[in-house]
Amino acid sequence: MSTWTAAWTASPQTPSTGFTPNWSQQGFSGQTVRQVVRPTAAGERLRIRLSNAYGTSPLRLTGATVARTTRGAAVDEASIRHVTFDGRPDATVPARAELRSDPVGLATDALAPLTVTLHFAGTTGPATFHAQAWTDSHLADGDHLADGPGDAFTEVTQSWYYLTGVEVTASRDDGIVLFGDSVTDGFGSTPGADRRWSDALTELTGRPVLNAGIGGNLVLNDSHWYGERATARFGRDALDQPGVSTVVVLHGLNDIGFSEAPHEPTYKPSPLVTTAELTAGYETLIRAAHERGLRVVGATLLPLGGSDHWGPHAARVSDEVNDWIRSSGAFDAVVDLDRALADPADPDRLHPAYDHGDRLHPNDKGYEVMAAALADVL
Repeated sequence: MSTWTAAWTASPQTPSTGFTPNWSQQGFSGQTVRQVVRPTAAGERLRIRLSNAYGTSPLRLTGATVARTTRGAAVDEASIRHVTFDGRPDATVPARAELRSDPVGLATDALAPLTVTLHFAGTTGPATFHAQAWTDSHLADGDHLADGPGDAFTEVTQSWYYLTGVEVTASRDDGIVLFGDSVTDGFGSTPGADRRWSDALTELTGRPVLNAGIGGNLVLNDSHWYGERATARFGRDALDQPGVSTVVVLHGLNDIGFSEAPHEPTYKPSPLVTTAELTAGYETLIRAAHERGLRVVGATLLPLGGSDHWGPHAARVSDEVNDWIRSSGAFDAVVDLDRALADPADPDRLHPAYDHGDRLHPNDKGYEVMAAALADVL
């Protein structure tokens, strides 16, 4: 008998200004939001997961549909399915809670885009969201749940709203969660092209891969823009995903580097995080994953020389942390992304062929190299 397997996820964040314009602070009122996701596992049925994790009042959803994506905001009209919740077309998600839908009879193929459409007849207030989707979401006034064409959807942002999961019926227990910050989230990849390292890893391995990255996220401290600290969100965003066997931790550059970025406007004052503090944070994550019977892969931090995160403290601590990841034996396996992406002429820096341009984040090719290195140790 098939069981539920997580096929796609986005880690929820508190409503905020974000890196680019978004609708999280204003929320929705008498509007329909259409969002495109890319499930990484096939199944005969699916269900969606909605999060009101950062809502201060109940979220009232008037209706929802799922459909196969065609282009932009348009969907295959014959594939449109109305979603129910406990048999009803509408739903209320309590404040600080999440809600899964009833099963929907729509088959999914791995890596085939899926469109989820949500209609809010009333006013939602600020919306729990995921800031950096690297793909377009679309907004229309009125009820356009069952539209095939996307003409009514005239506004666009690159964030996801309320939607935090798609699960499918699949007899699999080999899912992988990539857990981290902006590098995991896909910063530097080509928008709309699905070129994050999570995308590349699914294409290489054929396994379900879940991207639990949040741009700017920290291991040890909360941030309004950058989400709850990793040690607080790990259970919800990684361990609670059904069908997962492995978690990959690539995290800590912001803990180390924000103190070197005096002009960073959104995280002040930034504490000087020590090697011991950061590795203790890793040990907290490892223990939690092992308690669930999950394998944990540690990824060394990428080279950051020459970036706005670089300085004497970051140089020393990043080397010490990477040495600990390699040699401590705390992780079940290690993928050495530091060495895989380093410039041979200057190992403190990203190889120019893999650099998005800020000396901190990889480009599409860099993400492919990361995925290939990880695939070798899975």
